[in-house]
Amino acid sequence: MRLTLPYPPLANRYWRVWRGRAVKSPAARDYQSSVRPANRRKPIEGPVSVSVSVYRPWRRGDLDGALKVLLDALQGVAYADDSQVVRLHAERFEDKANPRVEVVVEPVRG
Repeated sequence: MRLTLPYPPLANRYWRVWRGRAVKSPAARDYQSSVRPANRRKPIEGPVSVSVSVYRPWRRGDLDGALKVLLDALQGVAYADDSQVVRLHAERFEDKANPRVEVVVEPVRG
């Protein structure tokens, strides 16, 4: 499964505290909504390998923050739960003109 997705919101903007509880921010809900239509197929079952190329619009923010947001948003789209991810490869690049995330999700066989 290959997906090209919008650049995710920063991890520190993903969660908000409301009435003492952590809830997804409007930016997080918007991002998840933008990810859902990217895949028309059924989520992969079983263990998966995920390769990610993050093209960020500016030279700030770390790779692991983008990954957390992305892996969470892919739940129910590429796989049922992010606990299925048993292999993860990630790279970071700069592309101010076209920020995006390119993702390959594959089942892990035996």
